Amino acid sequence: GDVKALHDLETSAPHSLLRENKDGWIPLHDAAYCGQAGCLETLLRVDKRTLHEQTALLLAVSCEHVSCVRCLLEAGADTDISSKNKETPLYKACELENADMVSLVLTHGATVNQRCGQGWTALHEAVSRNNTEICEILIRAGAAINPPNTYSITPLTVAAQQGQMRALCCLIGKGADVNMQTCDGVTALHEASKNGHKEIVALLLTKHADANKPTNTGLLPLHFAAQYGHHEIVSLLVSVTSRTRLRHSCVSPLHLAAEHNRHTVAAVLLKTGADVNATLAHSHSIQYADRRATALYFAIANCSRETAEVLLNTGASVNLDPVSPLLMAVRQGCVSTVSLLLDRGADVDARIPSYATTFPAVIALCMNNLPLLKCLLDNGCDAVSCFSCAHGSGPHPASGESHIRTFCEWISTPVMCKWAGPIIDLLLEHVGHIQLCSKLTELLDSREEWLPVKRKSCEHQTKSYHLLTLLPYTSLYQSMPHILFS
Repeated sequence: GDVKALHDLETSAPHSLLRENKDGWIPLHDAAYCGQAGCLETLLRVDKRTLHEQTALLLAVSCEHVSCVRCLLEAGADTDISSKNKETPLYKACELENADMVSLVLTHGATVNQRCGQGWTALHEAVSRNNTEICEILIRAGAAINPPNTYSITPLTVAAQQGQMRALCCLIGKGADVNMQTCDGVTALHEASKNGHKEIVALLLTKHADANKPTNTGLLPLHFAAQYGHHEIVSLLVSVTSRTRLRHSCVSPLHLAAEHNRHTVAAVLLKTGADVNATLAHSHSIQYADRRATALYFAIANCSRETAEVLLNTGASVNLDPVSPLLMAVRQGCVSTVSLLLDRGADVDARIPSYATTFPAVIALCMNNLPLLKCLLDNGCDAVSCFSCAHGSGPHPASGESHIRTFCEWISTPVMCKWAGPIIDLLLEHVGHIQLCSKLTELLDSREEWLPVKRKSCEHQTKSYHLLTLLPYTSLYQSMPHILFS
């Protein structure tokens, strides 16, 4: 703050007053940053910029040195020069929530609607801070009420997204359009619904926000509330959402609730009339390898037993999807969910449409989970089909010659064969006497400890000889079709 020393330097070494440091600052910037108004008057070259394109005015505003700001403005500093980050003195004053500074730079000609980073205006920034005093100052100075940023996001959308109730009310009071859409078709109501701002949703609805305005992908605010689990907002939106609009969307709110494990939301939707067996639009279903269609399948696929139970208790069908939800539950190894589906009538002998076998697909999916396999067999899974082989005791053709895979072919593959003894043993308990084909006989002959299993098929034994403890746990899913792993 030594003004006399600066005057001496002006005379003895004037070039030193323009020498830049490593950040591109000259003494003028230091004076503005440190609030030394006296030095500032001596050094004044108001629009010289640092390497970050910061003017002395922007630095003074950033540090809230009002006297320095006033000095620079009176000396003719340009109020609209922005930094590399596109910040102007006005934008920075709004960011700092300094109403006096905002008024000061506006009085000296700051452009109130100048775009900053990502197309934001000073009003966007003031709204994001929920500062209604600064919002009022900006609007009185001519700030546009609905200026879209780079992504067509208006200040009102920002307020709804961030839950800034005071700023939202201020904007609506000044005539902000509550139904303006972003480049993605999102409205303020979508954002409030997504982010769980119940009071703002309620206010927007009273101000005629359109609950039936879809995004570019056809989603309504109700979809957003359901996906993010805001059941109270779902309750608000259900009564004002058009059933016709919902039918025209690719996916129902119930599907989104099931997909994201929102069982409370699912219960609310079902209570208010959602179709528990509604299916995805074909254009949406084909995006999944398994062509899933129902909310129940989504719940099972996401391991949400609670949501699945809510759906089943409301009448969800267990056999509507191209691939049975039971197969997905079996793949996940969840005995309780499998039992739940079986109790509701799931087809225990379901097949995979794109992968033909002569035996139930569930058997192949749980070969490394014998307790689950036993549960399925106890519930009527067709074990007899595992021993149906057209080749009998004769030679079998090379693997892959038939487009329909038999059990003996499946169990003889390198990945599966190490499990053959215990699996065949368990299957025999559920079929009585059968004739083993030559391939199964050869497989059981390959290990001495499996010979009792072979004898069981010949001697009508009723007790099983289990070898589970002799086998390491090995994942078998690598040889299953990819349809259940997407």
